[in-house]
Amino acid sequence: MEKLIVVFLLLPFLHFSLSQSRAEPVGSQIRVVGSVYCDICSNNTFSTHSYFIPGAEVKVECKLRATAERTTEEITLSVNRRTNKLGMYQMVITGVDGIDCSKERAVVSLCRATLLRTAPSSGKCNVPGLNTTSDVVYFKSSEQNVCIYGLGALNFRPSRVNKALCGK
Repeated sequence: MEKLIVVFLLLPFLHFSLSQSRAEPVGSQIRVVGSVYCDICSNNTFSTHSYFIPGAEVKVECKLRATAERTTEEITLSVNRRTNKLGMYQMVITGVDGIDCSKERAVVSLCRATLLRTAPSSGKCNVPGLNTTSDVVYFKSSEQNVCIYGLGALNFRPSRVNKALCGK
């Protein structure tokens, strides 16, 4: 009987705990985006002959600063991502307390992306060109408390430049 009473006393706390864990995360959402393309003419620019590479694998590493009332924390994240059919990759971090995107503070202290491997479908465009980037651009989001950071484009190139196509 005592066990039954203890269970009934704990039920409201258990219900509150479970309902809190299903709630939307508190804090900001941070998105880090970038792209991978085939640099046909091997000149590190996106030309009319270039195309985006779906399925390329990229490693994204970021350090974020979160500031609460009495503390400052640094969060380090590292993930591998594949580019989508448009050649874009994305890392999304949700529920970060202490980051308020509406105040336009620099919350990313370091972010970089590194090429890991190209997609098998990329054909002859399989030699790493620009294989690491740390150029970060902040984009103002229309959504409340969403930070969007864009990284410079990465590229692969063919092992030989098509001189007829590129004029080299």
